[in-house]
Order: sequence, then C-alpha cells, then structure tokens
Amino acid sequence: MKTTELMLLNPDVGRKPPVNTVIVIPNKKMVVTEQGNSINTEDNSIVVKDDTNNTESLNFKDGIIEENDKLFVGYQVKKGDTFYSLTRFYNVSKDEMIALNPELSEGLKTGQIIKIKDIEAGESLDKNIYEDVIEDSNSLKVALLLPFLANDYDSIESKDIFLKSKLANIVTDLYLGAEIAIDSLEKQGLNVELNVFDTERKNTKINSILSENILNDYDVIIGPLYSEEAEKVAANVKTPVIFPVYSKNQSNFKSSRLIKTAADKSIFRKGLIDYISESFTSGNLILVGDGSSASNMSSNVIKTSLEKHDSINYISVLKTRDGYIAKDRFLEVLKPNTNNWVVLTSDDEVLVADAINSLISLPDSTDVRVFAINKGKAFDKIDNKKLAKVHLTYASDEYVDESSKTTQLFNKQYYIKNNVLPSFYATKGFDITYDVLMRLASGNRLEATFKDGASYRVETKFDYDTKLFGSVDNNGLFIVQYKEDLSLVRLK
Repeated sequence: MKTTELMLLNPDVGRKPPVNTVIVIPNKKMVVTEQGNSINTEDNSIVVKDDTNNTESLNFKDGIIEENDKLFVGYQVKKGDTFYSLTRFYNVSKDEMIALNPELSEGLKTGQIIKIKDIEAGESLDKNIYEDVIEDSNSLKVALLLPFLANDYDSIESKDIFLKSKLANIVTDLYLGAEIAIDSLEKQGLNVELNVFDTERKNTKINSILSENILNDYDVIIGPLYSEEAEKVAANVKTPVIFPVYSKNQSNFKSSRLIKTAADKSIFRKGLIDYISESFTSGNLILVGDGSSASNMSSNVIKTSLEKHDSINYISVLKTRDGYIAKDRFLEVLKPNTNNWVVLTSDDEVLVADAINSLISLPDSTDVRVFAINKGKAFDKIDNKKLAKVHLTYASDEYVDESSKTTQLFNKQYYIKNNVLPSFYATKGFDITYDVLMRLASGNRLEATFKDGASYRVETKFDYDTKLFGSVDNNGLFIVQYKEDLSLVRLK
C-alpha cells in the first residue's frame, strides 16, 4: 500500500513511527475465532481480547528469534529482500544460507525468520540493511558542484586536457558516474532535476555561487570537491552537503550538514582491530613499526586494544634500527608451526618493502600472515605475488565483486554510454549519487535514513554515523585479503 494511505489510517502517527507504536493496517488474512480472538494466518500472531476489550499481541516469532540469537546471526526477511542483497550484506553464500534454512530452497518470503550464519563463525550484527524504497511520484532537485574549469579549457583540445590534467579526469568521471546513477533512478520512477555548477579554481567562484542564494532550494548538494569550499557551503545553507572524496582535512569538519562519504583514517585502524579481535584465537602477534610518532601511536593503540581480549596473551613489538628490520630479528619473535600474524603500523615504503621481502623467505615451518591498516602507496611498488604469499589482509573503503549483477549492470550501462569501462572515480560518482538520492526518494529526511541501516552499492559501503556535534561520518569498511591466485576476497 502507499505511504499516504497508511497515514490516512493513522492520522496521529508520523512517517517514522517510534519503536512499539501501534498502527492500523488492513489485513485480508485475518481470521476471527469463536472466542473473539484474531489469528493472522500469515505470520502466526494472535491478537487476544480480554474482558475490558484491551488487546495484547502474542507473537510466536519472538520466542524463535530469542532462541536463534543464542546460536546464529538471525534476520527477519523484509519486502524487497533478495538472496543477492542478503548474501552481499552478510558476506555468505546462497548455498550456506539454504543449508541452515532448507525452506529457502523455495525462495524468500516476507516475514520469515532465517539463520544467516553460526554465531561462533560470524559476529553479532546489529546493523540492518537499508531498504531501497522510492515513494510514488517523488521528485528531487539536485545540485552538483565540481571544478570543471570550463573557461580555462575553452581553447584547449580535449585530448590535451585529459592527458595533462588529473583533476579534469577526476571531475569528469565523477560527473559521468553520477549521470548513470540518475538515469537508473529515473527508470525506477524517480523524477530528478540536476543542475551542475562549475566551481572553477579553488576559492574563486564558490562565493558568487553562494551569493545567488539558490542552493537552499535543492534537496541535496553533491560537492564541492575541496574541503574548505565544502565547509563554506555547509555553513551558508540548510541543505545536506555531500563531500564526495577523501581529504586529510575532513576530520576537522564541524557542520552537521556535511556528510563525509569516505571514512576517516582512524576508522581503518579500528576496523582492523575489530577484525583481529574477532578472528584471532591462538598463535603469535607481532606489531611492526618505523619508530615515527605516527607509527608508535598506531602500535600503542592496537596493542592496548588487542590486549583486552582473553585469547591474546602477549604482543611483540618490532621497530626499525638504522631504517630497517633485519630478517634475524623477525626470526627471533616468529614461531614455527603456529599462526604468526604480523601487523604493519607504518606506511614507510622502505620498511614495508623490507618487511615483506623478509617474511616471504622464511622456513616452510613458519607460517606468516601480514596485516595492514590500509593498502596505501607503500604497497604500490610491491609485486602482488609477494602480497599474496603473505596473505596480505587490510581494511579498505572499496571492494568490487566483478561477478555481481550490480557491478556487471553498471559496467554495461557505463560502457554503452561512454565507450569505456568506468574508472575508480566514475564508480564512486555513481555510488554516492545513487545512494543519497535513493535514500531521499523514500520521502524521509536524509539524516533519518542513516538510522535505517547500511547500504552496499557497486564498490562502496555506506554506514553513516550521526553525532550530536560535528559532521556525519561514513564508517563503511571492508576487510579484504589477497588470495593465492592474486584475486581479493572480502572477509568482512
């Protein structure tokens, strides 16, 4: 049924009813018993009337959920859920789900309570999957603010522009990705009015755009690309401002209207700590740093956090001497015939390269797995075969499953329109635009949708955290690992 119909039946209830609100919903499958009780034949719930005509809902599902939660990560199927959305969100296969829930061989049914995975094998998940809903006849007005530098490039051949300017490639690809997202949403019934603003060179045009005083007329503003311009726009409008790239300055954002789509670097470290805490059961943990203040701080934070867990008794810490760590020093702390997990807390290119080279040439009896907070530039010059040999595992804010239907469809649509496969920034432009417009298409305030769950798009997870003060953070991360065939597998 439509939202408006539901609100007519419940005039005292808003669009986002609080938990435990009782609402009226017409149900053709409700049968009244001789005792005057109503039995819902679809979900096995009974509404019992007492002598005072008060009603109490006794739902047998509550007992099932409570029992399942002791052993499994559980989930109640919602309208619109598919095997693809569930397996992608929870990182399990369809076959694994059917093994735990044989009835799923007949397909998913709304209201079903299913087991996702063993609680021992997974983690306790309190996050929901954001449900994509486009309210009937919804229209959105979108402003896209990017430094196209059209005036600067007016007399330059296009081939020269893109050969010489990295910025031109980034901006163009973000726009082309956003364009595909809007095309896709319009095919699903959403009306989108997109207006594009050229912010030109940094701090040259943004003031005049603001002086026109029209940005408050938009439902959302995507951009600007520069952090100081994004802060200026957020300070002068009442509209949500989407910051589409990562900036080292974004941790200083203060405005609650600013929404960061890229995770802060501190989130990467926390994500890796959480994964190791959940996964490490026995063996040997070694932290490897370069002795710098940043590396020392990371080592201390990781060590303090991990030592709180019962399964971790001792953590070795290695630091460079004369700029490197000799292989003999690794052999002093690594143990044969056990799990050796080595965590690199440095992004120094020399240290990372030396450490990887030492760890790939150990005796066969000494098994090593290397972890990094993220796969930064320090890894760019290292052969992927070496990274696969040490099973490099790291936190990432991007992960693409090339076999997924979503990825294949996006790649196909982008190729048809642009005669080339999408770049990183084109995919990012699609993901950000599609996600924010899909959330607004629900008819709810953007900030309100952040509480409704995390979403996965082509390569990005959007798991927003709203704070009382400050900007909105995206805590959406993946834990990925190199496989022996040099492909990446998502572990979490």
